[in-house]
Amino acid sequence: MKDWLRSRPDIRMISTAVADLNGQARGKRMPSGFGAKALDDGVRMPLSALNVDIWGDDIENSPLVFESGDRDGVLRPTDRGFVTTPWLDAPSAMLPMWMFTDEGGPFRGDPRHALDAVLSRYRERGLEVVCATELEFFLIDDSEEVLRPPRSPRSGKRRLGGEILSLRALDSFDTFFSELYDACEEMDIPAETAISEAGLGQYEINLIHGPALRAADDAWLFKLLIKGLARKHDFAASFMAKPYRDTSGNGMHVHFSLLEDGRNVFDDGTKRGTDMLRHAVAGCLAAMPPSTLVFAPHANSYERLVPEAHAPTGVAWAYENRTAAIRIPSGPHSARRIEHRVAGGDTNPYLILAAILGAALIGIEDEMEPPEPITGNAYERDLEQIPTTWEDAIKQFEESPMMKRILPPELIRNYVMTKRQEVAELDGMTEAEQTDLYLDSV
Repeated sequence: MKDWLRSRPDIRMISTAVADLNGQARGKRMPSGFGAKALDDGVRMPLSALNVDIWGDDIENSPLVFESGDRDGVLRPTDRGFVTTPWLDAPSAMLPMWMFTDEGGPFRGDPRHALDAVLSRYRERGLEVVCATELEFFLIDDSEEVLRPPRSPRSGKRRLGGEILSLRALDSFDTFFSELYDACEEMDIPAETAISEAGLGQYEINLIHGPALRAADDAWLFKLLIKGLARKHDFAASFMAKPYRDTSGNGMHVHFSLLEDGRNVFDDGTKRGTDMLRHAVAGCLAAMPPSTLVFAPHANSYERLVPEAHAPTGVAWAYENRTAAIRIPSGPHSARRIEHRVAGGDTNPYLILAAILGAALIGIEDEMEPPEPITGNAYERDLEQIPTTWEDAIKQFEESPMMKRILPPELIRNYVMTKRQEVAELDGMTEAEQTDLYLDSV
C-alpha cells in the first residue's frame, strides 16, 4: 500500500473511510503525506461513529456515548488498499478501513466485522462463499421541487417511460456510463452488464461474482462511486427504495454459491440441486421475516414492498421464477446458485450479506427442509408475508432467536436503537422532506 502511494505522487488528499450501520461512509480526510502513518498506526475515531443515525447524529442513551465516555476505537486498513476517488475534482484516494478496539479485537458494532464473523463459520466447515450483486438505481434531476429523470446530454429530452432493456436509454447517457465503467476499472470494481430497468430513469448494473467479503466491499464502493459521479454530471444517482410513488423501486439482488475445494456444493448435476442447497434455502426462508429490517431499513423502504411491484413480499422459493423471494436461476449445473431478491437498493451491503449468508448457514447446520417450490405468480398465492411496517420489522428483528445466531448482540442493540431514533425523528416529516433526506444518503 505504501508502494501505491509512492507510485501516485499526483494524489493530493486521502480519505479514510468505514461503513456505519446505515452504510454511510464515516472517516477523516488528510493530505497524502499522512497516508503512511494511517497505514502504520491506524486512525482513531469514536466507536459511536459507526452507530449514529441516518443524519449522522448520536443515538440518544446509546451506551457507546456518555455511558462509556465515548471512547475511541482504531480504524485499520482492509486488504483492499487505496482506491482512487474519480468523482472528486482534485486527484485523491480513499483508504477503506474497519474498526477495532484498543485491545486489538474487532469492534462488534462494525457491519463488516459482522459479515466476516459469518464467513469465518463457513471457513470452519471448509466452505468458501462466492457472491455477486445486482444493484438498481435511478438517475434523477432534483434541481426543482418535483423529481424527474435528467435530460439526456445527447438529445436534451427526458425519459418518459421505463424502456426496459432499451439500448437507447443507455446511449442517452453514454458519457456518464462510459466514465462510470472507466472509474470502476480504476477502482477495481468488477462492473459487468448495465441495463435500462422498468422504473422511470432506472438502471441496473451487475457486479460479477467473487469472495463474499470482497463482493460487499465492491457493492459499498460502487454506491459511493456512482452517487459521486452523478453529482459531477449535475444530477443524482439514487438507491432510494422508492423515489417515485407510481413506478418500480430499487432492489439489490444477491446471488451466492458455496465452494468446497473449488467444487460447487449446490451442484448435483441436475436442475434440482443438492440437499445442501435446499437446507440453505430453508434457512433463508425461515430468517426472512425477522431479517426484513436489514432488507428494508428505512421508512421509504416499505413503499417498495407492495404486491405486484417487482419486489417479493411472500416467503417462498422457486426455480427460475422472478416473482418468488428466492429464485434458483437456470443455466449450467456447475453454476447452480441461490438468488435472494428481497433487499432494497437503500441497504447496507455488509449487513445484507451477513443476514442472508448467516441464515443459509443455520439452514445447513440444522439440516432444515424448505416447503415445496412454488410455480406461477407468487403474488396470487396465500403465502406467509414479510413485515409490512417498519415498526413490526424492528420488533421482529430485535426479538428473533435466529438473528441472535447470526449477528452479535451489540450490533442488534445498536441497530435497533438507530432505527427507533429514525422512526421518532421522521414522525411529522412530509413525504417531500423524507425524499430529500433519503435521496442522497442511502
